[in-house]
Amino acid sequence: MLFSLDSGVQVLPADEIDVDISKAVCFTGHRETSITPYGSKPLYRNITVRTVQLMLCRYIDMAVEQGYSDFISGLAMGTDLWAAKYVLAKKRSDKKIRLIGVMPYLLHAKRFEAHYRELLTEVENSTDQLLTTNTDPEVVYGKSRSGGNTSPDLYKVRNYFMVDHASAVISFFNEGAFKSGTYQTLNYAVRKGRKIRRFGLDDVYALIEEYGPDIESIRRRLTFMENVFEQPY
Repeated sequence: MLFSLDSGVQVLPADEIDVDISKAVCFTGHRETSITPYGSKPLYRNITVRTVQLMLCRYIDMAVEQGYSDFISGLAMGTDLWAAKYVLAKKRSDKKIRLIGVMPYLLHAKRFEAHYRELLTEVENSTDQLLTTNTDPEVVYGKSRSGGNTSPDLYKVRNYFMVDHASAVISFFNEGAFKSGTYQTLNYAVRKGRKIRRFGLDDVYALIEEYGPDIESIRRRLTFMENVFEQPY
Protein backbone atom coordinates (compact mmCIF):
# COMPACT_ATOMS: atom_id res chain seq x y z
CA MET A 1 0.00 0.00 0.00
CA LEU A 2 1.05 3.56 -0.77
CA PHE A 3 0.16 6.64 1.23
CA SER A 4 0.51 10.36 0.60
CA LEU A 5 3.50 11.90 2.34
CA ASP A 6 1.42 15.01 3.05
CA SER A 7 -2.03 13.83 4.11
CA GLY A 8 -1.48 10.15 4.87
CA VAL A 9 -4.37 9.28 2.53
CA GLN A 10 -4.03 6.00 0.63
CA VAL A 11 -2.71 6.47 -2.91
CA LEU A 12 -3.80 4.01 -5.59
CA PRO A 13 -2.04 3.11 -8.85
CA ALA A 14 -3.45 5.20 -11.68
CA ASP A 15 -4.83 2.17 -13.51
CA GLU A 16 -7.40 1.78 -10.71
CA ILE A 17 -9.12 5.00 -11.70
CA ASP A 18 -12.92 4.94 -11.53
CA VAL A 19 -14.30 7.55 -13.89
CA ASP A 20 -17.00 8.10 -16.51
CA ILE A 21 -14.91 9.65 -19.29
CA SER A 22 -17.95 11.16 -20.98
CA LYS A 23 -18.66 13.20 -17.83
CA ALA A 24 -15.07 13.93 -16.88
CA VAL A 25 -13.07 17.16 -17.14
CA CYS A 26 -9.37 17.54 -16.38
CA PHE A 27 -7.40 20.69 -15.64
CA THR A 28 -4.14 22.03 -16.96
CA GLY A 29 -2.69 25.45 -16.32
CA HIS A 30 0.11 27.64 -15.15
CA ARG A 31 1.44 28.10 -11.67
CA GLU A 32 1.00 31.32 -9.74
CA THR A 33 4.60 32.34 -10.45
CA SER A 34 3.75 32.50 -14.17
CA ILE A 35 1.11 35.20 -13.67
CA THR A 36 2.28 38.66 -14.67
CA PRO A 37 0.17 41.31 -12.91
CA TYR A 38 -1.97 43.68 -14.96
CA GLY A 39 0.19 46.44 -16.43
CA SER A 40 3.23 44.64 -14.98
CA LYS A 41 2.51 46.59 -11.80
CA PRO A 42 3.03 44.77 -8.48
CA LEU A 43 0.07 46.60 -6.92
CA TYR A 44 -2.21 44.70 -9.34
CA ARG A 45 -0.80 41.27 -8.47
CA ASN A 46 -3.57 40.29 -6.04
CA ILE A 47 -6.42 41.38 -8.29
CA THR A 48 -4.82 39.61 -11.27
CA VAL A 49 -4.39 36.32 -9.40
CA ARG A 50 -7.88 36.55 -7.93
CA THR A 51 -9.41 37.19 -11.36
CA VAL A 52 -7.63 34.12 -12.74
CA GLN A 53 -9.13 32.10 -9.90
CA LEU A 54 -12.62 33.51 -10.49
CA MET A 55 -12.46 32.72 -14.21
CA LEU A 56 -11.36 29.19 -13.41
CA CYS A 57 -14.29 28.82 -11.00
CA ARG A 58 -16.72 30.12 -13.63
CA TYR A 59 -15.47 27.57 -16.17
CA ILE A 60 -16.02 24.81 -13.60
CA ASP A 61 -19.55 26.11 -12.96
CA MET A 62 -20.25 26.01 -16.69
CA ALA A 63 -18.99 22.43 -16.94
CA VAL A 64 -21.30 21.37 -14.10
CA GLU A 65 -24.21 23.16 -15.79
CA GLN A 66 -23.53 21.05 -18.89
CA GLY A 67 -23.62 17.78 -16.96
CA TYR A 68 -19.95 17.14 -16.21
CA SER A 69 -19.53 15.59 -12.77
CA ASP A 70 -16.03 14.07 -12.53
CA PHE A 71 -13.11 16.49 -12.21
CA ILE A 72 -9.48 15.40 -12.46
CA SER A 73 -6.73 17.54 -10.93
CA GLY A 74 -2.99 17.01 -11.26
CA LEU A 75 -2.49 18.54 -7.78
CA ALA A 76 0.21 21.02 -8.85
CA MET A 77 0.61 24.48 -7.37
CA GLY A 78 -1.56 27.14 -8.98
CA THR A 79 -4.30 26.16 -11.44
CA ASP A 80 -4.57 22.49 -10.40
CA LEU A 81 -5.02 23.09 -6.69
CA TRP A 82 -7.20 26.20 -7.15
CA ALA A 83 -9.51 24.14 -9.33
CA ALA A 84 -9.52 21.23 -6.88
CA LYS A 85 -10.41 23.50 -3.97
CA TYR A 86 -13.38 24.93 -5.86
CA VAL A 87 -14.58 21.48 -6.92
CA LEU A 88 -14.59 20.51 -3.24
CA ALA A 89 -16.80 23.53 -2.53
CA LYS A 90 -19.17 22.41 -5.31
CA LYS A 91 -19.26 18.88 -3.87
CA ARG A 92 -20.79 20.17 -0.65
CA SER A 93 -23.98 21.17 -2.45
CA ASP A 94 -24.00 18.59 -5.28
CA LYS A 95 -23.37 14.97 -4.31
CA LYS A 96 -22.92 13.90 -7.96
CA ILE A 97 -19.66 15.83 -8.23
CA ARG A 98 -16.46 13.85 -7.73
CA LEU A 99 -12.84 14.96 -7.42
CA ILE A 100 -10.02 12.72 -8.57
CA GLY A 101 -6.46 13.70 -7.71
CA VAL A 102 -3.57 12.39 -9.78
CA MET A 103 -0.02 12.96 -8.58
CA PRO A 104 2.91 12.36 -10.95
CA TYR A 105 4.99 10.68 -8.21
CA LEU A 106 4.85 10.43 -4.42
CA LEU A 107 7.54 13.07 -3.76
CA HIS A 108 6.02 15.65 -6.11
CA ALA A 109 5.15 18.14 -3.33
CA LYS A 110 8.56 18.14 -1.67
CA ARG A 111 9.32 21.70 -2.83
CA PHE A 112 5.82 23.15 -2.55
CA GLU A 113 5.47 26.42 -0.71
CA ALA A 114 4.01 25.99 2.78
CA HIS A 115 0.53 27.33 1.99
CA TYR A 116 0.29 25.09 -1.08
CA ARG A 117 1.25 22.04 0.99
CA GLU A 118 -1.56 22.94 3.39
CA LEU A 119 -3.98 23.25 0.48
CA LEU A 120 -2.74 19.96 -0.98
CA THR A 121 -3.38 18.20 2.33
CA GLU A 122 -6.90 19.66 2.48
CA VAL A 123 -7.63 18.54 -1.08
CA GLU A 124 -6.19 15.04 -0.66
CA ASN A 125 -8.30 14.46 2.44
CA SER A 126 -11.47 15.09 0.44
CA THR A 127 -10.75 13.45 -2.91
CA ASP A 128 -12.95 10.60 -4.10
CA GLN A 129 -9.83 8.92 -5.45
CA LEU A 130 -6.17 9.77 -4.95
CA LEU A 131 -3.93 8.23 -7.61
CA THR A 132 -0.35 8.28 -8.81
CA THR A 133 0.98 7.53 -12.27
CA ASN A 134 4.31 6.33 -10.82
CA THR A 135 4.27 4.01 -7.80
CA ASP A 136 8.04 4.02 -7.15
CA PRO A 137 8.31 5.68 -3.70
CA GLU A 138 11.82 6.96 -4.41
CA VAL A 139 11.53 8.28 -7.97
CA VAL A 140 11.99 12.03 -8.50
CA TYR A 141 11.83 14.35 -11.47
CA GLY A 142 15.11 14.87 -13.29
CA LYS A 143 16.08 15.86 -16.81
CA SER A 144 18.54 13.00 -17.07
CA ARG A 145 17.62 9.32 -17.19
CA SER A 146 21.03 8.27 -15.87
CA GLY A 147 20.88 9.75 -12.38
CA GLY A 148 19.50 6.83 -10.40
CA ASN A 149 15.78 7.09 -9.66
CA THR A 150 15.10 10.10 -11.86
CA SER A 151 12.85 10.54 -14.87
CA PRO A 152 12.10 13.51 -17.15
CA ASP A 153 8.70 12.07 -18.11
CA LEU A 154 6.87 12.03 -14.78
CA TYR A 155 4.74 15.12 -15.39
CA LYS A 156 4.13 14.29 -19.04
CA VAL A 157 2.85 10.82 -18.15
CA ARG A 158 0.53 12.29 -15.48
CA ASN A 159 -0.78 14.98 -17.85
CA TYR A 160 -1.44 12.57 -20.70
CA PHE A 161 -3.15 10.15 -18.31
CA MET A 162 -5.58 12.89 -17.24
CA VAL A 163 -6.40 13.77 -20.85
CA ASP A 164 -6.91 10.10 -21.70
CA HIS A 165 -9.50 9.79 -18.93
CA ALA A 166 -11.49 12.97 -19.65
CA SER A 167 -13.63 14.17 -22.53
CA ALA A 168 -12.98 17.87 -21.87
CA VAL A 169 -10.12 20.06 -20.66
CA ILE A 170 -10.30 23.35 -18.76
CA SER A 171 -7.08 25.31 -19.11
CA PHE A 172 -5.51 28.56 -17.98
CA PHE A 173 -2.97 29.07 -20.76
CA ASN A 174 -0.95 32.14 -21.70
CA GLU A 175 -0.30 32.67 -25.39
CA GLY A 176 3.39 32.29 -26.13
CA ALA A 177 4.10 29.81 -23.33
CA PHE A 178 5.08 27.20 -25.88
CA LYS A 179 7.67 25.43 -23.72
CA SER A 180 5.33 24.83 -20.81
CA GLY A 181 3.78 21.59 -19.65
CA THR A 182 0.39 23.22 -20.17
CA TYR A 183 1.13 23.75 -23.86
CA GLN A 184 2.32 20.14 -24.19
CA THR A 185 -0.86 18.90 -22.51
CA LEU A 186 -3.13 21.03 -24.70
CA ASN A 187 -1.38 19.78 -27.85
CA TYR A 188 -1.99 16.21 -26.72
CA ALA A 189 -5.64 17.01 -25.97
CA VAL A 190 -6.04 18.39 -29.50
CA ARG A 191 -4.56 15.22 -30.99
CA LYS A 192 -6.94 13.14 -28.88
CA GLY A 193 -9.95 15.18 -30.01
CA ARG A 194 -10.87 16.44 -26.56
CA LYS A 195 -13.12 19.46 -26.03
CA ILE A 196 -10.89 22.30 -24.84
CA ARG A 197 -12.10 25.37 -23.02
CA ARG A 198 -9.35 27.79 -22.10
CA PHE A 199 -8.67 31.35 -21.05
CA GLY A 200 -5.49 33.35 -20.55
CA LEU A 201 -4.07 36.54 -19.13
CA ASP A 202 -5.43 38.60 -22.03
CA ASP A 203 -8.95 37.68 -20.89
CA VAL A 204 -8.06 38.51 -17.30
CA TYR A 205 -6.52 41.86 -18.26
CA ALA A 206 -9.63 42.77 -20.27
CA LEU A 207 -11.79 42.38 -17.17
CA ILE A 208 -9.43 44.43 -15.03
CA GLU A 209 -9.27 47.08 -17.77
CA GLU A 210 -13.06 47.35 -17.68
CA TYR A 211 -13.69 47.15 -13.94
CA GLY A 212 -10.39 48.09 -12.33
CA PRO A 213 -9.50 46.44 -9.01
CA ASP A 214 -13.19 45.95 -8.15
CA ILE A 215 -13.32 42.21 -7.57
CA GLU A 216 -17.06 42.13 -6.86
CA SER A 217 -17.83 43.78 -10.21
CA ILE A 218 -15.59 41.25 -11.94
CA ARG A 219 -17.33 38.42 -10.09
CA ARG A 220 -20.78 39.69 -11.16
CA ARG A 221 -19.63 40.04 -14.78
CA LEU A 222 -18.40 36.46 -14.84
CA THR A 223 -21.72 35.23 -13.46
CA PHE A 224 -23.37 36.38 -16.68
CA MET A 225 -20.64 35.02 -18.96
CA GLU A 226 -22.04 32.83 -21.73
CA ASN A 227 -21.56 29.13 -21.10
CA VAL A 228 -18.65 28.16 -23.34
CA PHE A 229 -19.46 24.46 -22.94
CA GLU A 230 -22.66 25.05 -24.91
CA GLN A 231 -20.65 26.21 -27.90
CA PRO A 232 -19.36 23.82 -30.58
CA TYR A 233 -15.69 22.82 -30.41
